[in-house]
Amino acid sequence: MASQPDPAAAATSREEVGRSATRLVRQLGLVRLLATLSFLIFAIAVARYSTEMPLLGDAENAMYDMRAANFARKVDQDPRILMVVYTDDTLIDTGQRSPVDRTILANALTNIDRMGAKSIGIDILFDQPQDDDEALKTALRGMQTPTHVAYASNATNNEAIQFRQQEFLEQFLKDVTTDKTRPTSIRLVTDSDGVARRWPDQPKNLPPIMVRAMTPPDASFADYRGAIRFRLPLSSDRPVINKLPIDLFADPASAEFVASEVKGRHILIGGDFVDFDKFDTPLTRIGDVVTGESQMIGLEVHAHMMSQLLDKDRPFAFPNWSLWAMAFAVVVAGCLTAISQARAWIMGLLLGSQILFFMTVPFILQYQGFDTLGLPSFGWATGWLLAYTSVGAAARVVGSKQRAFAQNALGKYLPRSVAAEILKDPDKLALHGEKREIFCVFTDLEGFTKLTHAIEPEMVALLLNDYLDRLADVVLQYGGTLDKFVGDAVVAFWGAPISYPDDGERAVRAAWAMYEAGEDFRRNAPEGVPPIGRTRVGVHFGEAIVGNFGGEGRIQYTAFGDSMNTAARLEAANKNLDTRVLVSREAAERSGLDWYRPMGRIVLRGRAKPVDIFEPAPDRPESERASIAELVAAHATGNDAAVAQLTSRLAELGQEDAIANLFKRLGQTQKGESYVLG
Repeated sequence: MASQPDPAAAATSREEVGRSATRLVRQLGLVRLLATLSFLIFAIAVARYSTEMPLLGDAENAMYDMRAANFARKVDQDPRILMVVYTDDTLIDTGQRSPVDRTILANALTNIDRMGAKSIGIDILFDQPQDDDEALKTALRGMQTPTHVAYASNATNNEAIQFRQQEFLEQFLKDVTTDKTRPTSIRLVTDSDGVARRWPDQPKNLPPIMVRAMTPPDASFADYRGAIRFRLPLSSDRPVINKLPIDLFADPASAEFVASEVKGRHILIGGDFVDFDKFDTPLTRIGDVVTGESQMIGLEVHAHMMSQLLDKDRPFAFPNWSLWAMAFAVVVAGCLTAISQARAWIMGLLLGSQILFFMTVPFILQYQGFDTLGLPSFGWATGWLLAYTSVGAAARVVGSKQRAFAQNALGKYLPRSVAAEILKDPDKLALHGEKREIFCVFTDLEGFTKLTHAIEPEMVALLLNDYLDRLADVVLQYGGTLDKFVGDAVVAFWGAPISYPDDGERAVRAAWAMYEAGEDFRRNAPEGVPPIGRTRVGVHFGEAIVGNFGGEGRIQYTAFGDSMNTAARLEAANKNLDTRVLVSREAAERSGLDWYRPMGRIVLRGRAKPVDIFEPAPDRPESERASIAELVAAHATGNDAAVAQLTSRLAELGQEDAIANLFKRLGQTQKGESYVLG
């Protein structure tokens, strides 16, 4: 039996998505979020419409020309089409340039009509009167071969024909139109850069386009507006479309020799002049490297279109919906790449492969025979880059806020410099433990538990938070790691997760600063609060296990081991010894400080091994610290006379509780014997 979806789980998932979205908006900010979305919409538009945009459109056209020229099919000469052209030599011989001599055309048409051509297309506008018009009209009216005479209108091609010329042309065509002779559109279109790349549309006010009119009807090309498939010759001496001068056909004597070139072919008649009716095409756009010519005559453009139509070579053009889908896909790819957390080398590979994909896929598709004229290349890359940049910027904003939050959170337990290093290398806080030598610090507030029973809970919370804030600030000020709070006790250590050469000095200075912070806290207690006890501190150096513990879901960076226990017992020993801060020999010797006074040797509660202890006394004269050091050294060697003398001298300086306690312990032990705490 199929399991049913859990409505509660689905609702929870929706709530999580909603919370994530709310958090994203809050972190990113509404204005920046809207700006990012606007950039993404613009990126999709660029990836879809780059072929029609300024600058990008020029780049797309140049890329298409490169594809079309390099992957143009090489073919032998097309036996179905022949171009019959007026040349510059013809103009010289006739002494007539514009309009061209129509007698030659009339004679050529009469001869070609007898040679068995399939159809004839004339790419010459008869828009001005000539003395020999009647001869041409007679020839056109007598044609038995389907003949198509050029027509253009001022509305669709105002550069080629003026309105008065159009009026004459229409009357001329009306005079010659028969069942065999009909007008045809010779309109070609160019892109914004003046290059002929695509088939023209079919305006309703124009007769059929010449190549469609001259060939059998083909429904697949009825509305074709895609790329013109220009071909390249297999050899330089045999052009794709053969071309012969019209003079050969106008003279009956020479016409007989070229009759075989006409029979069964579509004949295109037009001009091949140096400076007239020339077009840039993808084959000529890059100069004469591919074709040997800088431009192509309009008649040859028609010939290539006819050859394509006869081959039924209608390449697959990507539908509009697929172009939108591809545009959306590349923008999504840019977004995902921007937020990817992959390693640097993977990111480099990902970036390179995507850019390579955008630049090479259109070439591959062109090679495979697809119509890539409307397929973006720069548009994809630009859309991807816009998405990558905008989402990357948004991610950096969110990341910086998250980083600031994380650093602020870490900063509550670690110094900011240490927190910053951990954010750079999170492996330094990996979920594992390791043995490290650290300086351990424990504190305790004397009598605080008893105090909590004497005041209101709200006041307890106020005092405790104030006290812990003060001590925590000291730990972080001196570069320590704040381990935990245990009631009013503070646990901290130096040397992990990052160790520094001066960890010992900073640990001991912090211990003394915490004592002083506790004294300041006592002096500034709110009115009505019973007296608050001293802050006692213990410091020890030794090996401990340090790391993240507790599991992936809930972890704590902490330290434990005998060294931590020793520091805790040193803190507790302050009570018995009337001291404020106790530092073990191991910690004192590594601190580099000379402000200690030795407090003898003791055995801590629950321990067997004795510990030499020291108390920081920067507030006491150096001479006094030196005398106490002599006293402890004399006791260690069993020099009772020196002990008595030094004790008497120190007693004259004033009976400080810690020193009085030392006198008592030294008096109860012999020759360096350790004092055992009960």
